[in-house]
Amino acid sequence: MKSLQKLTASLKRLPGIGPKQAERLAIFLLRSPQFETDNLIAALREAKAAIHLCRQCFDFTDREVCRFCADPARDRAVLCIVEEPQDVTAIERSGGFKGLYHVLHGSLSPLDGIGPEALRIKELSDRIKSSATPIAEVILATDPDTEGEATALYLAEQLKAFAGLRTTRIAHGVPLGGDLDYIDERTLSHALAGRRAFS
Repeated sequence: MKSLQKLTASLKRLPGIGPKQAERLAIFLLRSPQFETDNLIAALREAKAAIHLCRQCFDFTDREVCRFCADPARDRAVLCIVEEPQDVTAIERSGGFKGLYHVLHGSLSPLDGIGPEALRIKELSDRIKSSATPIAEVILATDPDTEGEATALYLAEQLKAFAGLRTTRIAHGVPLGGDLDYIDERTLSHALAGRRAFS
């Protein structure tokens, strides 16, 4: 059954899905009524066609500029740097941040061939230079794992070039080795409130 193997292999490529889960999902989809699979296919096609990156912060949006960048009530002097779009969602759920975001779309990982040029670091520098409202603080909210720490250290070094810019790191109430999108709102809120200056 080549078709089933192909479907299982495709599902296995999704994050957090192992071989057994992929097989279960494939069987579930095959047993589902045709209209359910048609709806799933249509939703995927629509999302791929309509959703793109915000031209300012690189979060996912279906508009030219995302809802955070477009919101005049957000503090434009504070920029929170995150690795992935789901980290924006996690921080927003905490209710502890009212500034703007910048999404890197990954973290530094030399072993995997991911260097600074693969991330949105140049765009971050350009954004700070050209911001209509001067950026006063950059919060480094990368994951507290090896890659996230390496990315934060690299960014902190790069940001020293901007005079008067305060660079902070979210506090480590966040468990080491964890992903922001799995952390509860209260822990994340405390981590943001307890951020420290990057030395």
